[in-house]
Amino acid sequence: MEVRVTKSSMPDFTEYMKEIQDLWDTVWLTNMGSKHQLLQKHLSKYLNVEKISLFCNGHMALELALQAFGLTGQVITTPFSFASTTHAIVRNDLTPVFCDINEEDYTIDADKIEQLITPKTTAILPVHVYGNICDHDKIMEIAKKHGLKVIYDAAHAFGIEKNGVNVASYGDASMLSFHATKVFHTIEGGAVVSAYDWLHEKLYQLKNFGIKNEEVVDEIGANAKMNEFQAAMGLCNLRHIDSEIARRKRVAERYREHLEGIAGVKLCRIKDDVKYNYAYFPVIFDSDRLPLDRDIIFEKLKEQHIFTRKYFFPLINEFDCYRPIYHAAKTPVAKKIASSVLCLPIFADLEWNEVDEICRLIKDMIGK
Repeated sequence: MEVRVTKSSMPDFTEYMKEIQDLWDTVWLTNMGSKHQLLQKHLSKYLNVEKISLFCNGHMALELALQAFGLTGQVITTPFSFASTTHAIVRNDLTPVFCDINEEDYTIDADKIEQLITPKTTAILPVHVYGNICDHDKIMEIAKKHGLKVIYDAAHAFGIEKNGVNVASYGDASMLSFHATKVFHTIEGGAVVSAYDWLHEKLYQLKNFGIKNEEVVDEIGANAKMNEFQAAMGLCNLRHIDSEIARRKRVAERYREHLEGIAGVKLCRIKDDVKYNYAYFPVIFDSDRLPLDRDIIFEKLKEQHIFTRKYFFPLINEFDCYRPIYHAAKTPVAKKIASSVLCLPIFADLEWNEVDEICRLIKDMIGK
């Protein structure tokens, strides 16, 4: 048995071929063609948001969203995220200020944000981690008090709702990732959701080299357009997204049947008011209460051809490119979680017998 940590969802081959067939007639392959426009429309409806801008990938969506707001100075964010989050800040000549996370759901600790605000702070960039939702109400309260923008990294949060409200609508803007490893994907891709008309107009220009019209280029933009083949994949996958999430949910529930309640093993708490997407299945292995640590479990599973992921490890403030400036000791909770978390395989096609075997191996290792 070999099990990868994830497996991209794919539509039936003939469905995708049918979706792209008319591209050979129109020969319109990029630059916001009909597939792009149709996916934008369907995503707006599915996410119950008024406006969404599509991009070639999630990183460029975030980077250009930050640029569009014209931010300066410092942006408060979390070190417990993928590299893209902080890189997007730095590539906009902004300074990241790292706030610790909470031990409950691994999102930014909203109670620690305000003490990090300085006269140079212009925005907060929180991250919904593993589909766990940030304390949005508290974050917005702080942002309004200090006149800050809130731009969410919602790469893990496609389709997630709290009390019936899609979290993509949170903040001044939210970035979604449609990378091949995500619950919903367009092979590569991403989006920005925001209620601001002006922001979408500016993003449209920024993702197309800053070109305003055929004779005017008045912004320094990038090439970040989603092409028609990506959009076609998105149109196919969106038709099956509810089934995809339902199948992932069954896998997650099977894991919980095996692992919930074991001393030294912590799972994310499921909240009744949240509709989840089951994008990840993180497990915290407490080495103080177990006979072996996360790293040994990782290696022993790999020996059995079961590939998990230390996600997120190392912390961003421990990356070689940031280490001379930042110190992970200042975010002790994040450091603790990063050293003990392991994301187990989860995808729609994962069989129950595979889940059972993964859990059997883990329980044998830790003597449970």
